[in-house]
Amino acid sequence: MVNLAGFDASQVEPATTFDPIPAGKYLAMITASEMKPNKAGTGSYLELTFTILEGEHKGRQLWARLNLDNPNEMAVKIARAELSAICRAVGVLTPRDSTELHNLPLVIKVACKKRLDTDEIDNVIRGYEKRDVATSRPQQASSGTPPWRR
Repeated sequence: MVNLAGFDASQVEPATTFDPIPAGKYLAMITASEMKPNKAGTGSYLELTFTILEGEHKGRQLWARLNLDNPNEMAVKIARAELSAICRAVGVLTPRDSTELHNLPLVIKVACKKRLDTDEIDNVIRGYEKRDVATSRPQQASSGTPPWRR
């Protein structure tokens, strides 16, 4: 049993539902990372927590799991390529620790995927980009000439 003395639900906003967010690109940052053992006990994966920074889904979290220690060589190859994409997106090419990737903005490409076991829709991260790739706007020409006439 856990003592909940002093807790008053009327003083705390209730949790909202965690329906999947729409597929798209979102400005986010890694806010947590942890190595965890895989289910089979044959290796471990790096779990990265991404927090969306702006827009309607600001504050929502998504996770990526990178199989950096796994007997399946292809799983490790995929994980290392994904880690490379993350490092390039945040501008830290040779991190010594996963915390060096924290709190640096990047753009994540989010997709929706149907789970085979429950038929529910989950979000998955399908790509990583530098912040300026998706958020930069084309620069206006200094002259008054429209772009199609230059």
